Amino acid sequence: MPLSPHLLLLFLPLLLLFFCVTSTPVSLQLSRLPVPPHPEPLHRFAALASASALRASLLKNPHRHASPDPYRSPLFPHSYGGYSLTLALGTPPQQLSLLLDTASHLTWVPCTSSYQCRSCSSPSAAPVIPFLPKSSSSTRLVGCHNPRCLWIHPRDRLSGCPSCNSTSADGCPAVPCPPYALIYGSGSTAGLFMLETLAFPHRTVPDFAVGCSILSERQPAGVAGFGRGAPSLPSQMGLKRFSYCLISRRYDDDAVESGFLVLDPAKDDTSSGLSFTPFLNNTAAGADEASPFSIYYYVGLREIAVGGLKVGIPRSALVPNSRGNGGAIVDSGTTFTYMAPPVFKPLVAAFINRVAGRYNRSAAVEDRTGLRPCFSLPPDSADVELPELTFRFEVYAEMRLPPENYFAFTGPDRAAMCLTIVSDSVGAAYSDNAGGPAIILGNFQQQDYYMAYDLEKGRVGFRRQSCLGS
Repeated sequence: MPLSPHLLLLFLPLLLLFFCVTSTPVSLQLSRLPVPPHPEPLHRFAALASASALRASLLKNPHRHASPDPYRSPLFPHSYGGYSLTLALGTPPQQLSLLLDTASHLTWVPCTSSYQCRSCSSPSAAPVIPFLPKSSSSTRLVGCHNPRCLWIHPRDRLSGCPSCNSTSADGCPAVPCPPYALIYGSGSTAGLFMLETLAFPHRTVPDFAVGCSILSERQPAGVAGFGRGAPSLPSQMGLKRFSYCLISRRYDDDAVESGFLVLDPAKDDTSSGLSFTPFLNNTAAGADEASPFSIYYYVGLREIAVGGLKVGIPRSALVPNSRGNGGAIVDSGTTFTYMAPPVFKPLVAAFINRVAGRYNRSAAVEDRTGLRPCFSLPPDSADVELPELTFRFEVYAEMRLPPENYFAFTGPDRAAMCLTIVSDSVGAAYSDNAGGPAIILGNFQQQDYYMAYDLEKGRVGFRRQSCLGS
């Protein structure tokens, strides 16, 4: 039966409470191609850098059957830093735009006509279209005794659920699962857990567990959770594979050009020309499915090279320790790659050494963008020569990034360029005991890469290709 608006109003004070509490050097050329003007371009980089660092902080310290036909959806880039896909939810289906997020396991949607989002507007942001439970005949609340309520709450939190004599598989929907509150790097959301029908062209997924968010802050879109764990979209659908290809950020907020997402692509499509590296388990999270680290896709990053020369990085940063700290994850929801100080500092030093004598650092641009290092460029230079950045993973998989995936031009006249990798605030304390992954590979570095997640074999593959119109 449809979700009662009176019930939503009843839980709104609780939601508000949750919301408030909570060798030979290698160099490459980077062409200074013209791009459409963007209001306050330096402020935009500052916002993206800040959001990437905040999300990294959160990820590090978070205290049925497969479809016979693959499903393909466009992925659109947005100036807020994410890539969105469209999913259909409800009966009849309602089309919703959601952020693709491989470091989140819960899917949630802006929900009800009373949905409120604070600090979510921007000049280029499309209006939020919420899901309307009242217009769907298949909406049901997840009950407090439903095992799926344990997906979002610890068992001791549910010890106060009122007794229920019903044998219903819904787990007494009249006694709903307590409201959830999620905190992201730069925002948050809160709502109720519900069951709905997820619709695809050749298949429907009944009783798909999804969050119905009524309040959000700085979350310009809902989230499609593609991380590990039972609540994730791949897990609930029983997918063996999924893949995506993210187009260049120069197409941000373009309503026409897009990359793509494929659910359960054919095996041939997921192996042709790809370099694979296995997923790793964070040993601290392995025995505890409730651990926030258990939802991340960890990979074995062995080395980082700048200009073909290995960067000196402590092994303790590359491998999770007994507390679960350290290691590298792949995340489609983070914009700029995050690196902890023991990784970031030697990387920056390597770039500065390789670029020395060619370009001068610009402290003014660094202060305005929040990125470092930034370099001033001669006004008459059409191409910029930069050392190549390479990530070397386990089983000899190499990701050799093109310059546009790790440097970006800034300012209205594109008179400077900055490294698009972020770290903790300058001067912030850090140790091997600092929480969470030490490296978070963001979507800016994944531009124009086909990324294949082989869940059946526990590995991720990648190859460089144009994702535009593929």
